[in-house]
Amino acid sequence: MAKKYTQTQQVIDTLRSNGGYATLGNLYHLVDTTSWGTKTPNESIRRIVQKSNEFFRIQPGLWALEEVREEVMRKFDIQSKEASEDERFTHGYYQGLIIEIGKMKHFMTYVPAQDQNRKFLEKPLIQICSTVQLPDFARKELANRAKTVDVIWFNERIMPNSFFEVEHSTDIQNSITKFCDLQDFNSRFIIVAPQNRKAQFDKVISRTAFKAFKERVSFSSYEAILKQYELMCAAQRNEGFI
Repeated sequence: MAKKYTQTQQVIDTLRSNGGYATLGNLYHLVDTTSWGTKTPNESIRRIVQKSNEFFRIQPGLWALEEVREEVMRKFDIQSKEASEDERFTHGYYQGLIIEIGKMKHFMTYVPAQDQNRKFLEKPLIQICSTVQLPDFARKELANRAKTVDVIWFNERIMPNSFFEVEHSTDIQNSITKFCDLQDFNSRFIIVAPQNRKAQFDKVISRTAFKAFKERVSFSSYEAILKQYELMCAAQRNEGFI
């Protein structure tokens, strides 16, 4: 009797054909769930990777096959347990997620030239963003300030819609000060960081120096960025965007 082809094995085979790893958002697209007989296939995929020993989590929302753990970690340059390697990968991962969300929202996406070789998964950011050359939207002094922002979304008129700074462990005040210098643009200003840094963000943004600007700056946790990415990937598969 032929062995039953399980949903878990289907996810395993999908990951094998994708280099041994994938974000959950990508798995929602890659796994053919048409025969699964469930109204919530994405939840089934999430449950499979979370509960089976065949998979391990690299970052929230990023899963790989245990059988190729060393190979995958080598691809991502996080072979050692050094904090600097992990932080570099984490920073690039969330920059990449923000870029991918921006692309799904049809924005032009920018990352600084000095980050162009930072990786989102295996790909340098320069390969997934629209540009590493800052569009000519401001006078030189403001452009010099803007060009170091971690990610910028530009609208169809090549004006900045949103500025993002990813703050894994560096000083949040520096980023808010940078945002303050750019406040004359009709843009959103967003600090992206681990949820446990929210209290530090609240403390910094409440300082008198930022009183007139504080309502323009928001905090988005890593978890919130990941959730939006996954929801948009699922919506793109199920319904598409107009």
